[in-house]
Amino acid sequence: MSGLGSITTIAENAGVSTPTVARMVQKLGYKGYPEFQSHLHQELEETISNPIAKHDRWASNVPGTHILNRFAEAITANLRDTLSDLDTRTFEGAAALLRDRDRNIHFVGGRITGSLAEYFFTHMQVIRPKTTLITNNSSSWPQHVLNMNAGDVLVIFDIRRYEQEMATLAEAARASGVVIILFTDVWASPVAQQAQHVFKVRTEAPSAWDSSVVTLFVVEALIEAVQNATWEETRERMNSLEGLFERSRLFRRPGRQNLS
Repeated sequence: MSGLGSITTIAENAGVSTPTVARMVQKLGYKGYPEFQSHLHQELEETISNPIAKHDRWASNVPGTHILNRFAEAITANLRDTLSDLDTRTFEGAAALLRDRDRNIHFVGGRITGSLAEYFFTHMQVIRPKTTLITNNSSSWPQHVLNMNAGDVLVIFDIRRYEQEMATLAEAARASGVVIILFTDVWASPVAQQAQHVFKVRTEAPSAWDSSVVTLFVVEALIEAVQNATWEETRERMNSLEGLFERSRLFRRPGRQNLS
């Protein structure tokens, strides 16, 4: 936010000279402070954009191709750019935490990303014990934090417009010694200040809504990494689960007679 002020104000607040700020801005790749501030304004606008603003920004420069092609190009670019920036150490570190069966794993998402948290939880619940899905109702979070132990893992999904309750939950969990894994966008949720592992995923799409495709890609890659590393234990749990499915007749089987 300090970058929204004048170059003189930044210099005074930092206790340096104005030329020092100018040199720093040039080292960041900008021709001068006005260009730096213009880019900062644009980034802040994108961070807080609501669906209407995002739609209008895309609609103002719509190419003359089919929506499927526009989406494919955007998502392909998102995947390529995300993978080029993703540190494999972050991925391996998160996978190691998720497969550690001495830790309880908690999942939570926001109004939209809650479905991603539930998807991740559903798969991890099959792979390993000690998993919990936290509803996106903030009134239930204090009880969940109460049951978290030092060393537990909290997986948070939070993309723009960042939800204040996520930051509050993250602060409380971190204070209890919980390790936080965050899935966010390139602008980074405030939760990143509390997280040990942060996945900054490209979410831009020619739509009023952010895309979850690449986030889901990273989630599924983590699921496979954990499952593959703990396959013997996972296979036993899957066999037991299949037996329960059979008893409950959850899935339709060809040739099964209807006894009702």
